[in-house]
Amino acid sequence: MEWYAAYLILGATAGFLAGLFGIGGGTLLVPVLLFLFDAQHFPAGHLLHLALGTSMANILFTSLASMRKHHQHGAVNWRVVRNITPGILIGAGIGALFATSIPPHSLGIFFALFVYFAAAQILLDLRPHAARQLPGTAGMTLAGIFTGWLSSLVSIGGGTVVVPFLLWCNVSLRNAIGTSAAIGFPVAVGGTIGYVLTGIGIPALPAPNLGFVYLPALFWVAFASVITAPLGAKATHQLKVGLLRKLFAVLLITLATKLLLKVLA
Repeated sequence: MEWYAAYLILGATAGFLAGLFGIGGGTLLVPVLLFLFDAQHFPAGHLLHLALGTSMANILFTSLASMRKHHQHGAVNWRVVRNITPGILIGAGIGALFATSIPPHSLGIFFALFVYFAAAQILLDLRPHAARQLPGTAGMTLAGIFTGWLSSLVSIGGGTVVVPFLLWCNVSLRNAIGTSAAIGFPVAVGGTIGYVLTGIGIPALPAPNLGFVYLPALFWVAFASVITAPLGAKATHQLKVGLLRKLFAVLLITLATKLLLKVLA
């Protein structure tokens, strides 16, 4: 039962942050799930794949919950969502297949470095200046493929990529965050399918599982996430979140450092 309690707390925290910042929560979920799975003595060779797959499946629920709240505030640009989704689905599927083919050691280093990048982006409030308008169908498809590939590879909802891209294309920050939350759903669909298919038939995985998705963790994390994600999305439109963003960035740096030291050791 203590593991279920840990999953609940983790899900509640990740869900709130996902709604607040328009991210899928994977930058927090993956390293913490990795440590929890390791403590339960799951197969060492598949720890990171299980954490990535379970986190990606959770984004199915958090993205829907936060998307609904952002839509109520009129912050979702559905034209962008519609145009980028085909590329997202393709890229996310490829990203999951690519992730499971990389040695866990190398994948762990790549993930830790990506979390450092995401933390620096948040801590320094790095935002590109609007320099162009949204591209056409071909440009949106290419942007979607890259976003889906990277998001699935590191199990995020795409906010780290999508929000700066939309800001660069002259979309307001409020709409960029809301649209990013909606884009998280097709990212999660493509990525989850990839992690399920690549993990099916591996006998060493802990049961019950669906490929690289560990179902008990998914259930409790998702249960808490869908409750807190709308609260985070609502807080985006009501709170000054500058200090909270910096504290979140420090937490990400701490988790990434711990993960990197574990991988290098």
